[in-house]
Amino acid sequence: MPSHPIRHLDEMLPWNDKLQMLECISAVEEAPDVMTFSFRTPDQNWFRYAPGQFVTLELPAASPEPVMRTYTLSSTPSRPYSIAVTVKAQQGSVGTRWMLDHLRPGMRIRAYGPAGDFSLASRPAEKYLFISAGSGITPMMSMTRWLHDCAPSTDTIFINCARRPDEIIFHDELRLLASRMEALKLAFIVGRSLPRHGWSGLHGRIDRARLELIAPDIHHRTVFCCGPEPFMRAMREALQAMGFDMARYHQESFQPTAETVGTPPSPASGPETAAQAATVRFTRSGVETACAADDTILLAARSAGLKIPSACEFGVCGTCKVLCSGGETVMNHNGGIRDDEIAEGYVLACCTRPVGPVEIDA
Repeated sequence: MPSHPIRHLDEMLPWNDKLQMLECISAVEEAPDVMTFSFRTPDQNWFRYAPGQFVTLELPAASPEPVMRTYTLSSTPSRPYSIAVTVKAQQGSVGTRWMLDHLRPGMRIRAYGPAGDFSLASRPAEKYLFISAGSGITPMMSMTRWLHDCAPSTDTIFINCARRPDEIIFHDELRLLASRMEALKLAFIVGRSLPRHGWSGLHGRIDRARLELIAPDIHHRTVFCCGPEPFMRAMREALQAMGFDMARYHQESFQPTAETVGTPPSPASGPETAAQAATVRFTRSGVETACAADDTILLAARSAGLKIPSACEFGVCGTCKVLCSGGETVMNHNGGIRDDEIAEGYVLACCTRPVGPVEIDA
């Protein structure tokens, strides 16, 4: 007998990150220092998200407070009974290193999300070009798996760059998908290879010439790009030099842009603002606290002894999203919240300042 009785999807509730933890059900090595971790909920919930979205995991990798790390889902919502993240440990990694060394089936962790707007679901097109490097392949894999299940005839070119052939994540699965999807074209580029790799593909760096060679109709495609910031910057510059319509270029990053580094949100100013005392009332906790003119809601919560989940703390990841149920605020985010969420009253606590008294659902 299976440990969990089989239930149909319409008999299950969607995962609620405020109520259910995640239970690890598998840990699979994909490449050197790269593993895929799959999760379900102990209560048998299903997962509703868009391909390319991310979750933030609360990891007991430090003491006394856990660390929060944001990872893109590599799984596809067309298979909603579990979710998966594929993580790569970089030099100096804390949370990811803990996952690779300690996270195993049966263990439970808390997660927040899914969130993010880097998805073909919100940017439908007839033709796509996916460009990725390293672990930036994960949102592309989620979207490609979804296309395989739901729209296999979609014209898609998938470019992935890696240092060596054995560092290409999902290499075998992508070739299998391409054998079943006539409209999926793959292009792998490696920095170098050794004889033992048996590599007959492309070497070097991706540039304008190779983009035009691999995707000669690139001007008719919608581009999704993910990878290290220098890689994405090079892709932006190459596309701009080609005269590409950058309104059809989309990238994913959990770091602030170079223009915003070291530039925190500006405090509210002006005589009307100065005259109002900034206070935050956390309605669910029944706590009210005063805060300085340049304090964010996140800082106000911490000073009051309350914990609002947060990861990047720069308005990128969206983990600290909370509902402002009353009062005026000033928010300066970096893409971590959608316009429709703002219209509903949500703000990012890490980059939102109260103007006078406000009420926060936390």
